[in-house]
Amino acid sequence: MKQTSSYSTFEPSPSGISDDELTALALAADPHATLDLDAVPWNGAANSYDSPLPEWYMPRAMAVRHGRATRVTIIVIIAGFLLIDAFGLCVTSGFVSLA
Repeated sequence: MKQTSSYSTFEPSPSGISDDELTALALAADPHATLDLDAVPWNGAANSYDSPLPEWYMPRAMAVRHGRATRVTIIVIIAGFLLIDAFGLCVTSGFVSLA
């Protein structure tokens, strides 16, 4: 005999579900009800990739194509820091000083 619960006939309001409605649904649900054989697990995201955080909480970074000027600027900054370190200087505080 299959049990039907009150949440199967629940109609949420157009503005969304309030906390009171969610509480009523949770209290009305049968904690010992068995799952249907065709039930699909919900993982919180539409895509299925391995990540410690769900997609709705922290989406993946989008790849952005940068131009040649951006790449040259980054290389010049990194080379400048390496050159400062090669001369034994320090820029931790933002000012060049002896290390």
